[in-house]
Amino acid sequence: MASALQMTPQLEQIHGEIRDNFRALSNGFQRLDKIKDSNRQSKQLEELTGKMRECKRLIKDFDREIKDEESKNPPEVNKQLNDEKQSMIKELNSFVALRKTYMNSLGNKRVELFDEGGVSEPTADDNVRMASSMTNQELIDAGKKTMDETDQAIQRTQKVVEQTIEVGTQTAAQLKGQTDQMGRIVNELDTINFSIKKASQLVKEIGRQVATDKCIMLFLFLIVCGVIAIIVVKIVNPNNKSIRDIPGLAPPVPARRLLYLRTTEHFK
Repeated sequence: MASALQMTPQLEQIHGEIRDNFRALSNGFQRLDKIKDSNRQSKQLEELTGKMRECKRLIKDFDREIKDEESKNPPEVNKQLNDEKQSMIKELNSFVALRKTYMNSLGNKRVELFDEGGVSEPTADDNVRMASSMTNQELIDAGKKTMDETDQAIQRTQKVVEQTIEVGTQTAAQLKGQTDQMGRIVNELDTINFSIKKASQLVKEIGRQVATDKCIMLFLFLIVCGVIAIIVVKIVNPNNKSIRDIPGLAPPVPARRLLYLRTTEHFK
C-alpha cells in the first residue's frame, strides 16, 4: 500500500518504521503463545509494550507530517493518507487489545501502555480516531455543537445562581421582617412589664390607704360606741355623779323637772 500512496520521503520513512514494528509485534505475539513460563511471558509482554509505544510515537509523527503537507497535497491524497493513518491506528489497537488479554491471563489487572507522549487513556485514542475519521465540516459542526452545549450549561448555571441569589434576598428580607417583629414584641413586653410594676405599686398604695381608712373608721366607731354607752348609762342611772355630762347634751328628764319646780317656787 505504501507504493500506492504519494508520500514525501519523511512520510515514507515513518510509514516503513511503523510497518516494521507491526511485523515485529505480530511475530512477538505468535512466539508468546509458545512460551509457558509466566516470567518469560511477562518479559515478552514488556518488550511488545515497548514496540507499541514506539508505534504510538511514530503514528503521531506520521499525523504531524500529514498536517504539515496538507496544504501542498490534493484532497484525494490527503484522504488516502488519513485513511492509512486510521488503518494503522486500528491495527495498533488490535495489538493493544491482544496485550490486555495476555495481561489478564497472567493476573495483572493494571495496564499502562503509553507512558510517553502524555496520552495513556483509551478515551484519548478514541478521540483521536474519531477526529481523524471526520471531515473538516464535521469537525466544525461538532465543535459548534460542543460550544452550544457549553453555552447552554453556562446559561443553566447562571439561572441557578440568579435563583439562588433571589432566594437568598427573599430569605434575608424575611429574616429582617422577623427581626423587626421580634424587636416590637420585646418593646411591648417591656411596656407590659413596666405597666405591671406600676399597677403593683398603685395596688400597694391603695391597700395602704384602705388600711388607714379602716383604722380611722374603727377609731370613729369606737368613739361613737363610747358616747352611746355613756348616754345609755346616764339615762338608766341619772343620779350617778361619777359620769359627767357630755357637753351639748341636755340633762336627763328628772333633773330638768326638778329645776323647773325650784324656779316656780322662787317666783311665788
